[in-house]
This record gives sequence, structure tokens and C-alpha cells, in this order.
Amino acid sequence: MTNGAMAGGAAAAAAASISSAIKASGAIVRIEPHEFVDLVCRINDPIVVWSPPGFLTPYKYITCYKGLYFFAKSKTQLTIPASAEIICARKIWIPE
Repeated sequence: MTNGAMAGGAAAAAAASISSAIKASGAIVRIEPHEFVDLVCRINDPIVVWSPPGFLTPYKYITCYKGLYFFAKSKTQLTIPASAEIICARKIWIPE
């Protein structure tokens, strides 16, 4: 097997892995930060997962509502209602 064939196989495996991740994650709806806070305010017993910013990454937030996942990025920390259960994750990765 040539190096080109091995590289092509590795690229195909990576593409299949990304495709599987997207299928497993279901529908993810990207919304603006203020829309995210408004949505969380409407949910009974909400659960919000957030990740702190990194060197080049903003705050990231995700929650589930009626079977859809809602995701938002923000340069500043959002004010999440006290009624929410908040889970801090080291990282949130959303398929592009």
C-alpha cells in the first residue's frame, strides 16, 4: 500500500467518524446568547451544560428542549436562571 492510499484511508475513516458523531448528536440548533437565556427561562427544571472560555474559544452553552439541542457561544458569561441545574464541562464540541 502506498503512502497516498494510507492517507486516503485515514481521511475516509475520519470522515466516517465525523458523520457518526453528527448522527449520534441529533439536531443541534445554534441560537444567539440572549435567545438561549430566554429559552432556559421557559423550561421547567432546565439542565444547562457550559464550558469556560479558552485561549481562542468563547463560553459555550447547550441545553435540551422538546427533543432538540440548543447551543450558544458567548464572549461573556451568561446569566443562567437559578432554577437551572448547571453542569460545567471541560469542553463542548459541536460537529460543524
